Amino acid sequence: MSDSFTRERERMVEEQLARRGITDERVLDAMRRVPRELFVDEALRERAYGDHPLPIGEEQTISQPYIVALMTSLLSVDERQVLEVGTGSGYQTAVLAEIARRVCSIERLPRLAQRARSLVESLGYTNVWIRVGNGALGWPDEAPFDRILVTAGGPAVPAPLYDQLAESGRMVVPLGNEVNQVLTLVQKVDGRMVVSDHGECKFVKLVGRYAWDT
Repeated sequence: MSDSFTRERERMVEEQLARRGITDERVLDAMRRVPRELFVDEALRERAYGDHPLPIGEEQTISQPYIVALMTSLLSVDERQVLEVGTGSGYQTAVLAEIARRVCSIERLPRLAQRARSLVESLGYTNVWIRVGNGALGWPDEAPFDRILVTAGGPAVPAPLYDQLAESGRMVVPLGNEVNQVLTLVQKVDGRMVVSDHGECKFVKLVGRYAWDT
């Protein structure tokens, strides 16, 4: 990898993440290792480490680095099985794969799923499974999941995802309207849903049953 990108990656971690309160060393180390520039179009690579989201085609985006780090930190991944809803570029998938035992990721758009799968495999990750489908329905055959990360905004916690969350599990999901959401941590404690808010955010829509219709 280019030395300039390596320096930019380190600067991103120090200035955008650590200085803004991300303290989980597993997350910081993961984001030092994943080459974010490979997950955006070549024409946008010089902007890959900016403090903002970027388009990845299909009217989808790669999230701002800080949001990726915050969501991963809230998830408290450890050596666990994670379900990711919304593979997108595969960048968040790769960050999770650096920490988790196993990552199952669902993407509704076939072209994005294939591109992410090829890139993740080319980088040597062997603990990632990507499939095309309605992420709000989860992945019943692989449930329960210790952790669930949803990278699209919905009106409420999709019932199938909560059902597939293991006892004492954690889910991070943006909840709100079709334009603005609140980053929400959902925990399953003695069979009860315990919810806490962690700041405003803006994601593309979670589409399909148990989400937005279009």
